[in-house]
Amino acid sequence: MGRVLHFEIHVSDMERAKTFYGEVFGWQFQDWTEYAGMPYFGAVTGDDSEMGINGALMQRQGPAPEVGQSLNGYACTLGVENYDQTEEKILSNGGTVALPKYALPGMAWQGYYHDPEGNIFGIHQPDKSAK
Repeated sequence: MGRVLHFEIHVSDMERAKTFYGEVFGWQFQDWTEYAGMPYFGAVTGDDSEMGINGALMQRQGPAPEVGQSLNGYACTLGVENYDQTEEKILSNGGTVALPKYALPGMAWQGYYHDPEGNIFGIHQPDKSAK
């Protein structure tokens, strides 16, 4: 099986990215620069008893994506307890809307955002009453 075990978010400004993901989602970071040979910070995204994976912020090796450019990689979607509160945190910490909140009828609320580094990610709040 090809189960996803780890993710990497490519960033131009490591401190800005650490602040964004730390403030919005409560992630914690571990400096793995020595092992990677470049600025590389492991991202602890939650308690090991919760479903999900950890990843890293990696120093970008090329140009950042441009606004309006179509997605050319994977988009990670993060589970949240309160969509509207999370969106407020995203926007107040420098993120922008890529695709506004919409209902997955009978299942959840979903939407996509740009982080301050130009990367696209989604948020997902389960809600059986979504319509």
